[in-house]
Amino acid sequence: MSSRSSAVVLHRVLWLVFIVQAIASLVVEPPYPYWAGWLPAIAAMILGVGLSRTARNRVKGTPRDTVEVDPPVTGRWSALNSPADRTPSHGTHQLGQTYAIDIVREDESCPRPAFAWLWPVFRRNEDFPAFDAPLLAIADATVVHAEDGQRDHLSRNSLLGIIYLMLVESSARGLGGARRVTGNHLVLELGDGTYAMYAHLKRGSLAVRAGDRVAAGQELARCGNSGNSTEPHVHFQLMDGPDLDTARGVPFTWRGVGVPKNGETFVAGSSAYTS
Repeated sequence: MSSRSSAVVLHRVLWLVFIVQAIASLVVEPPYPYWAGWLPAIAAMILGVGLSRTARNRVKGTPRDTVEVDPPVTGRWSALNSPADRTPSHGTHQLGQTYAIDIVREDESCPRPAFAWLWPVFRRNEDFPAFDAPLLAIADATVVHAEDGQRDHLSRNSLLGIIYLMLVESSARGLGGARRVTGNHLVLELGDGTYAMYAHLKRGSLAVRAGDRVAAGQELARCGNSGNSTEPHVHFQLMDGPDLDTARGVPFTWRGVGVPKNGETFVAGSSAYTS
């Protein structure tokens, strides 16, 4: 385990220790002064700042060339949190997300539900056209990691849903590590030190497993709503290693599409797919 991976694990353990002792103190009197109970949280915050700075400094190193690959989907989609508008696109360099992009499917026959200020608080995944859409290999590659055992939760695309996600769920998933944030996900090795990661896959939808060789355009899995996700969508990124805790983001462009901006609609490949 690298020193950065060890620091990431320690960061999570410190927060977990703080939370556990805080809950326990509601029931029993701790055998130490009140101020001592805050030490794990203080240490975790200091370590978190260090990890963030390290991630930023690593990105400032020798920049990687943009890698051209095929789009991971077909049909009509629109972009969210795009690196065409800002980097890091998701507000952090951690987990290799510097150039990550989120995309949602657009379908006139099944419009994507609008954000709800009051009601409904949650929606079924089947209400979103992206749910169960096939995800395709962006190049000939080798599968190095694949998992799809986590559940697909209800949407969080309402005011109360977002508040719950930000204040409760995201914190809990962060303590659980990268796999709880990304949910069901797979990682492909493209060669030349480049890896692709697809996140928030549908539970039980994997058509491949670690060690498989895949061809460009081959179906890998289906779009879901697992992990730290507000609604069914595809989170896609390129990075320079398979370990999300240590990888740096790599810029990409999709063949025939480029890098769509936030809110920009694009059509990739054939506009039809089968469910």
